[in-house]
Amino acid sequence: QVQLVESGGGLVQAGGSLRLSCAAAGRTLSSYGMGWFRQAPGKEREFVAVIGWSGGSAYYADSVKGRFTISRDNAKNTVYLQMNSLKPEDAAVYYCAASSIATMVRNRWRGIDYWGQGTQVTVSS
Repeated sequence: QVQLVESGGGLVQAGGSLRLSCAAAGRTLSSYGMGWFRQAPGKEREFVAVIGWSGGSAYYADSVKGRFTISRDNAKNTVYLQMNSLKPEDAAVYYCAASSIATMVRNRWRGIDYWGQGTQVTVSS
């Protein structure tokens, strides 16, 4: 069994930064991409970013490219999402996920293997 535990959400002004963390417990996710989805009220869950096991492959949604950076520390079984230049439209519950890179990039959130419980990000204008 795998548990993904997010932290780092909160309230920030537009233009500010936050860093989300997701720690995996239960097993080493060496064969999984790890990444982030988000869901705003009244909207479907959407892909944000994913990174491969080696850290050499990272993919982003167009809406966050150039502002968000995903990284992982395999020794700590942890993935991070550095969010800069935040906009009000970035406000959502952010969910950590573990699955294949293809599943995540294609926004097939119903096919995700493991989910975290979510962390709220609020951006004030």
